[in-house]
Amino acid sequence: MCRHLAYLGAPTSPAELMFAAPHALLVQSYAPRDMRGGGSVNADGFGLGWYPEPGAPPLRYRRQGPLWTDQALPALAAATRTTAFVAAARNGTTGMPVTEAAAAPFVSGRWLFSHNGVVRGWPGSMAGLAAGLDVTELLTLEAPTDSALLWALLRERLRAGQDPLAAVTALVGEVEAAAPGSRLNFLLTDGETLVATTWTHALSMLRTLGGVVLASEPCDPDPGWTAVPDRHAVRVTAAGAELFPLTFDRSTP
Repeated sequence: MCRHLAYLGAPTSPAELMFAAPHALLVQSYAPRDMRGGGSVNADGFGLGWYPEPGAPPLRYRRQGPLWTDQALPALAAATRTTAFVAAARNGTTGMPVTEAAAAPFVSGRWLFSHNGVVRGWPGSMAGLAAGLDVTELLTLEAPTDSALLWALLRERLRAGQDPLAAVTALVGEVEAAAPGSRLNFLLTDGETLVATTWTHALSMLRTLGGVVLASEPCDPDPGWTAVPDRHAVRVTAAGAELFPLTFDRSTP
């Protein structure tokens, strides 16, 4: 499965977490330590999304190949300072295309989104949920992948004005009901709020004086890293980080 990370806080450079740290995203792309659900490298694309200034829409850099082959992103990341970013290295699920358009983060308006995991029974298991989308949304998916469809479903909720934590929580519940056993670790931010989920995949959190980091694996030996319990959501704002259990009542339709 993929590796991803996100940051929200005081202005910083993405370069430390992506390239400089002992177990930065670069290292996790070729030597991950906790690949649950298969795979040994994350070489099927990568991306970085960040906010050039508070309130501005995000910028994004994505490529199809392995992160370790890119010559431009290390310098770009080092020259960038931002209050929020999302970065990912992709391990494509068997049968899904390896294209730049399939790499996270996905972008819409002020939102950045990443999915680490897999939807079981794809694509048939998601037919019912996909049927609820406008045909235009389906015809313009960035890629024919589970992550791109998840983003379309989540984006519809956000456009309707739903709270991001509520939107993410509801989507996890719907997908788990439709495709039991799916792995659904999400990262979602608008530059002011960061929401994440753990659903059968690992996620760690580091609170610093400047902000909060969420990552598939700890990026360095700092003892402040803590594991986010499975089946939980995390909401990060300027006030700090909160954890919420993900529980769903299946007794009613």
